[in-house]
Amino acid sequence: MLTRREYLKNAALVGAACALPSDLLRAFERNRLITRAIPKTGQHLPIVGLGSSATFRSVAGSDDRSSLRGVMETLVQNGGTVLDTAPSYGASEQVCGEIAREIGATDDIFWATKVNVASRNTGNADAEEASKQIDRSLQRLGKKPIDLIQVHNLADLATQMPVVQEYKEAGKIRYIGTTSTRSSRYEDLEKAMRGYPIDFIGVDYAVDNRLSAERILPLAQDLGFAVLVYVPFGRSRLWARVKGQTVPEWATEFGADTWGKFFLKYVAAQPAVTCITPATSNPKHMLDNIGAAYGELPDDTTLRKMEKVVDALPTA
Repeated sequence: MLTRREYLKNAALVGAACALPSDLLRAFERNRLITRAIPKTGQHLPIVGLGSSATFRSVAGSDDRSSLRGVMETLVQNGGTVLDTAPSYGASEQVCGEIAREIGATDDIFWATKVNVASRNTGNADAEEASKQIDRSLQRLGKKPIDLIQVHNLADLATQMPVVQEYKEAGKIRYIGTTSTRSSRYEDLEKAMRGYPIDFIGVDYAVDNRLSAERILPLAQDLGFAVLVYVPFGRSRLWARVKGQTVPEWATEFGADTWGKFFLKYVAAQPAVTCITPATSNPKHMLDNIGAAYGELPDDTTLRKMEKVVDALPTA
């Protein structure tokens, strides 16, 4: 006999299938969901998730959250689990937690949030304040233990990393890590990767922003760290560059029939990448993003062709 939770989950999946365009539904049916293992544990995560910065953050601060509910429903109903947020993303973290409870998805989501209470003036953090921020995040998101907390932007690692380590040792956090989306901080990120017992890093990577693939991603593989990729569209940069351009016909051979899938499948083809978390407040865009997690990925020869296409585009 089905439990109420199982019934609701199955009903949601059926509803999602009915809402999908027929051609996309057929693609999902015949293709596999691409997942990657977290090196430290072997737990698999879908290659595409959801970020909550940018437009998601803007909408989270408004009175109408219906589009965000649609985005989160689209994520979980189509196989996605990873949701990346942060206390610094305005109301995003709180709103994500509330919507997840409303749709019965709190325990189905792989929650990735962050901690950063470092002063903008001094760069220093207070351990007690970091602990308070983590406690608020745990309360907002409601999953026990929370999946991942990273020290945001490498901020005062000497103070904040021991705090998240204590929460992990207490069984309140499963994984810990740190993030950086600035190439000027890659040297500091490398030092952190070698100096702290972390499980994850978060870093920027895109088809027109490939520097992390030269330094950071190979090191993550060598050290056995999972990788969350941020800003795979260069925020809005790539969209500006392809405005008015048509996706190459040969890209449909591996399922990239939209620019969104083209950009995401390029990133997903990098073997060090565990999950990509593009932010969106549009359910249709979320559906297109999660579509990149199905089917095939480009091989090395095709990746070079993809780079040439993008490199030839006008700069934004």
